[in-house]
Amino acid sequence: MRRTPPGPTALTWTLTDDLTAFLDRAEAFLHSRPALHTVPLTVTDALRRDGLGRYGDEPPVFGVLEQDGTVRAACFHTPPHHPYLTALSPAGADALAAHLADEGRPLPGVFADHATAAAFAGAWHRRTGASADLVERKRLYRLDTLTTPHPAPPGRPRIASPDDRDQVARWYAEFHTTTGGSPGRDPGAWADTRVAQRGVTLWETPDGTPVSLAGSLPMVAGQIRVAPVYTPEPLRGRGYAAAVTAEVSRAARAQGAREVLLFTDLANQTSNGLYQRIGYRPVADFAVYDFT
Repeated sequence: MRRTPPGPTALTWTLTDDLTAFLDRAEAFLHSRPALHTVPLTVTDALRRDGLGRYGDEPPVFGVLEQDGTVRAACFHTPPHHPYLTALSPAGADALAAHLADEGRPLPGVFADHATAAAFAGAWHRRTGASADLVERKRLYRLDTLTTPHPAPPGRPRIASPDDRDQVARWYAEFHTTTGGSPGRDPGAWADTRVAQRGVTLWETPDGTPVSLAGSLPMVAGQIRVAPVYTPEPLRGRGYAAAVTAEVSRAARAQGAREVLLFTDLANQTSNGLYQRIGYRPVADFAVYDFT
């Protein structure tokens, strides 16, 4: 464990590469706001299930911000991905930037709610001179009243089976190519895990041809996040994505999830409109910055 010395604001960051030690301090805080903390909840749940090696050779780093013995914020970094921060005040963002800069830790960027990401990007620039480029704006949605598309497109939903593994892996890779990112995991390993968890639903046409995919993460802290949703480009505009997303959302509610969530890219007006039509409502806006 490594601690920052308490400053005049009594804000203390503790960093560790020990997942258990991190959750001992931060788990109750993360569970206190399941929607806003969906990313750290789902990532730490996956790491606890599958082991720290799922993200690569460099170990993750976890952080907890405490003030007067109370957890105020948390962060994690699973290289090579961007660090994720829960909501921070400017002072908390500056304290974290100072701590990481003093350790000489390189950061590729940051992912957080819009205000926190901007505050940390500014603090990182002041501490290191690195420039920060806003590369993506995201919106977190929560399901309100589910409205199933009517009429539904021809076909039906079904849970992906091991026989679908190769197609699920291919579509996972295509999804990230289409959205301009890189897969968080090897596509085959991702498909193996999600199919085993029954976490991929396909929409198939009446002749049994899969045409769209929606994934869902395991429930943690009463929330399930839908991710990803993908339809190959030649098949878009036919209602498949709305239908399969509605089915996954219905199944999440049936499983007992109190909150069903998903992220969208705010630059994609089509997907934002689609999710709102089936009953999703905005929760908060997030931002991704790249550091150079």
